[in-house]
Amino acid sequence: MAQRAVFPGSFDPITIGHIDIIERALPLFDEVVIAIGVNAAKKYRWSLEERKRFIEKAFKDEDTVKVMTYEGLTTDFCKNIEADYIVRGVRNSNDFIYEQTIAQANKENFGVESIFLTASPAVAYISSSIVRDIERNGGDYSKLVPKSVS
Repeated sequence: MAQRAVFPGSFDPITIGHIDIIERALPLFDEVVIAIGVNAAKKYRWSLEERKRFIEKAFKDEDTVKVMTYEGLTTDFCKNIEADYIVRGVRNSNDFIYEQTIAQANKENFGVESIFLTASPAVAYISSSIVRDIERNGGDYSKLVPKSVS
């Protein structure tokens, strides 16, 4: 059976930090599904279609990457597509503490294992919220996102 992992997020927008984690996860799994979570209560800067297109363009030459959208629990999505792993990137100890609790609950209650990859130092400071703040204020964020976004 193929080893499939899910890399979930809102990706509003995808950053080079996300790209770093995804590229480093690829050798570990037969397939990585980049899963764009949809939350009707959340206000996004870029539409779902734009976010999906940004990601598909960034990975157009990588046939082991799939881009999908989902609503509801990430673990339910994992079970629906037969993925046993969730990949999470951690930039710092705060990220780790937050992600650790969720990972433990996901494993204990749903049988889905989490794999943490630490962000490369060169991109550890980048977040989608920083990109949104720069974009909202008319700044140049092109060095923080893949070409498909800028």
